[in-house]
Amino acid sequence: MTFSAIKKPLFSVFVLMMVVIGLSLPAYALDLETARSQGLAGEVDNGLLAVPPGSPGDAQGLIGTINNQRRAEYAKVAAENNLSLDVVGGMMFQKIYTRLPAGTWVQVQGKWTKKAR
Repeated sequence: MTFSAIKKPLFSVFVLMMVVIGLSLPAYALDLETARSQGLAGEVDNGLLAVPPGSPGDAQGLIGTINNQRRAEYAKVAAENNLSLDVVGGMMFQKIYTRLPAGTWVQVQGKWTKKAR
């Protein structure tokens, strides 16, 4: 068997693998809006995200990443305005809350509920 005879089937297998991988990637890509709408992530009144009750925790990595970004930004705002992180987080939650669609999980004073409207 020559190299060119092997090369053609290998190329076909490679192309097929790339198509399969390409089609399956969107199923694994998770953004915050999707995680919220699927009940995998919820907003907490401290301005951070958490896993809502009954969620399998599939968005834990996304939640951790976004929370780290938010903490860094909240720390910057707190330092610039001589405020505590808790105050900045609470203010950000109020701002975030107004933009959340109905049905999004929110935790206020330790109690999880779904936003009504």
